[in-house]
Amino acid sequence: MMLEQNKKQDNQVVPSGYKLTEAGIIPDTWEVKTINDVATFSGGAQPSKEFFSSKPKKGYIRLIQIRDYKTSEYETYIPEILAKKKCTENDIMIGRYGPPIFQILRGIQGAYNVALIKAVPTTMIEKEYLYYFLKTNKLFVLMDGLSQRSSGQTGIELPALKSYPVPLPTKLEQTAIANVLSDTDTLIIKLEKLIVKKQAIKTATMQQLLTGHTRLPLFAKRPDGTLKSYKFSELGRIPEDWEVHPLGYLLNDSPRYGINAPAVKLGRNIPVYIRITDISDNGYFRPTEKVGVNSPLSDSYILQEGDIVLARTGASVGKSYLYKPEDGTLVYAGFLIKITPDQRSLNSKFLFQFLQTQQYWNWIATNSMRSGQPGVNGNEFASLPIPVPPKKEQTAIASILSDMDAELEALEQKLSKIRDIKQGMMQQLLTGRIRLPLDHQP
Repeated sequence: MMLEQNKKQDNQVVPSGYKLTEAGIIPDTWEVKTINDVATFSGGAQPSKEFFSSKPKKGYIRLIQIRDYKTSEYETYIPEILAKKKCTENDIMIGRYGPPIFQILRGIQGAYNVALIKAVPTTMIEKEYLYYFLKTNKLFVLMDGLSQRSSGQTGIELPALKSYPVPLPTKLEQTAIANVLSDTDTLIIKLEKLIVKKQAIKTATMQQLLTGHTRLPLFAKRPDGTLKSYKFSELGRIPEDWEVHPLGYLLNDSPRYGINAPAVKLGRNIPVYIRITDISDNGYFRPTEKVGVNSPLSDSYILQEGDIVLARTGASVGKSYLYKPEDGTLVYAGFLIKITPDQRSLNSKFLFQFLQTQQYWNWIATNSMRSGQPGVNGNEFASLPIPVPPKKEQTAIASILSDMDAELEALEQKLSKIRDIKQGMMQQLLTGRIRLPLDHQP
């Protein structure tokens, strides 16, 4: 009986209650339409730049560009009378050009320019369902691949987009699916806002503790109970019992450049390679894909506990990573510089926290200004002025900030996991592989 219920076409087993279509295997109660059937598209427009204003004015409307969905730094306004194409915050907008091409956007009201297209649902489809369908990874890969084959500036292949098949459930099921995905998006947004808030708190705490502007109670008073005062240094005002030394003075050895060897596919008995691109902006080892290094010299470049590597060139110059044994055996690459603090005078975790401060990044900006590619060499890093509290205070400060980092990392991992879950849900729900219980399911 099971054999009778299952059909096999094009090497695919079709379960009972499903059918094989050009959109894949879908529930037999669903229809297959094209995107052209369920949506119309309206390209943007804009007047001449002579009418642009960087500030809002009476009678003006915001001109929306793709970049505005990431930052408000470049807000532009035009006379509303010249605004030919408008959108609301809830309208579905598509980024016409890349990279990355085919961004599905929403959230801003105004007039939209020629780099954007508005997708308007027909009566066949709920707007939220269309929004999530357009965001599916399979459709993005197709649009991205087609755009890369064309010469010149990448752009959306509208004929291919319009002819793309859409598995279409009833309006009731469309709404149920969209609601589940929307609830997941709400959770993601809440987590993103919480991370931003926690990061702001950590940044403020760093600014206070790593400059000595705020002292931990245990270290704020002299033995007689009076408050410790401040003194002036090359780093500005610091506590009376702090010192300032060049980084090189606080290291076990001179800064050392990494190994110059090509990355290879990771295999047995080959150590993992750490390169600039494997270090996240907040100092974690986060490779897109782990690679190895196969060199007889590798053993001389293995990181040890307490070691810090610094990016010495390129757009990421100054980026740092404090080695963690849980990251495994790592060999550091040639565009990284290894430093090993003398733990008797400088706590590695304290130094790593200092390397995240705005004070440090200001120093990097000043010292990396060269002709061509920016960079800071080993001798220059050795001259970096470091605030040096008493060792016990360093440890206490590092502990507080490290705990904040651990909390942030846990939140970011949770966010990443929920994003992955959402992608899986989209794949399952928008194809009907998983059905939601409906009161009026046909």
